[in-house]
Amino acid sequence: MELLKFEGETLTDDGGILRRIKVKGEGYTNPNDGASVDVHLEGRCGGRLFDCRDVSFIVGEAEDKGVPLGVDRAMDKMQKGECCVLYLQPKYAFGSEGKPEYKIGPDQEIVYEVTLKEFKRVKESWEMDLNEKLNLALGVKHKGNYYFKAGRYHQAVIQYQRIVSWLEMECGTGIEQQKRIQDFVLTSHLNLALCYLRIKEFSQVVENCNKVIELDENNEKALYRRGEARLLRNEFSLAMADFQQVLQVNPSNRAARAQISICQSKIKEHHEQDKRTYANMFQKFAERDAKTRRSKRRRDDSIRNSMNGEVVTKRRRRSQDCPY
Repeated sequence: MELLKFEGETLTDDGGILRRIKVKGEGYTNPNDGASVDVHLEGRCGGRLFDCRDVSFIVGEAEDKGVPLGVDRAMDKMQKGECCVLYLQPKYAFGSEGKPEYKIGPDQEIVYEVTLKEFKRVKESWEMDLNEKLNLALGVKHKGNYYFKAGRYHQAVIQYQRIVSWLEMECGTGIEQQKRIQDFVLTSHLNLALCYLRIKEFSQVVENCNKVIELDENNEKALYRRGEARLLRNEFSLAMADFQQVLQVNPSNRAARAQISICQSKIKEHHEQDKRTYANMFQKFAERDAKTRRSKRRRDDSIRNSMNGEVVTKRRRRSQDCPY
């Protein structure tokens, strides 16, 4: 075994998972989503060992075995035989709920030492034909729905994204097959938008709703969810436009009507705040200008007085220099 330098690398854009490799793995392949893995785990919190076991799980479904999201998400970077230490922020550990059975409170950072002993990859998208993808997509969708209902939104996202990656670029043959593909893709994007709303990643909500609207410009749910995300991003005018479009699609949507009222109140409140801000700004400018003018006047007076003094002095000197 080769002992590597204890240097770290971040595995996520938000820096929530830091990996330090202790022992390099073998080969060049990694587990993919859906792969079966056998690992040895040692989990610590504040230096206390709370988890030490051998466990097998499906990548993307690790929480079914009590394994935190951060360990699950690190799998596709590991190789067989690799041993690494993962430093997990609360989002990728046990979150705001903690893990009472491990005596871990909410929002705790934890450390896992992980050894990947064996794994078996599943087929990649390009290795499957369209019928295989469609048959698998239904089960993956049900799994995502299960995670969503359990409040495990990050895990639900993984499942819905798998469906999108399989089917988004597929065309299908025949009207019926094309409709199945579009239904899966559209539903997955809608579900992703809902998951991202729950975890407050509003840019992702807008992005997934846009994907739906590209397929169905009058999709009521996509317009409404995009409006919600924009409202929460303080984009009040854009949000109101979305809710107004919802009413064009379904005039009886009371929730959209209520949201329009909220947007109007927010816009008015924002304008009033701008007025106060600008009024204060102009008042400060006026006070500053007045102060500048006073300073200039005092300076001019001082210069004038000084010059008058010099003139008087010169006259006195000339009178003294004149012969009697």
